[in-house]
Amino acid sequence: MKSVSYKKILRKKLEDPEQAAEYLTACYEEGPEVFLVGLRDVVQAQGGVARAAQLSKLNRESLYRLISSEGNPRLSSLDAVLTALGLKVTFSAS
Repeated sequence: MKSVSYKKILRKKLEDPEQAAEYLTACYEEGPEVFLVGLRDVVQAQGGVARAAQLSKLNRESLYRLISSEGNPRLSSLDAVLTALGLKVTFSAS
């Protein structure tokens, strides 16, 4: 039986905004580094950096830096990317 890469399965699931939102929430709860990895996964699943940059009106280089492992995104940039992906930040009491 041929195996399938978990990244391929993950990207397919992250095409769905609801799945992407749940995934990013879980990543956020693990910490900033994990959140940025999750955001990269969602960006790739939803058309890649070029598409996200175009939709968010950020230049591609800035977006690459934003989602890098050393990224330190500004809230306005993060909001632009999430909005372009059809997502939004929400808060709830714990």
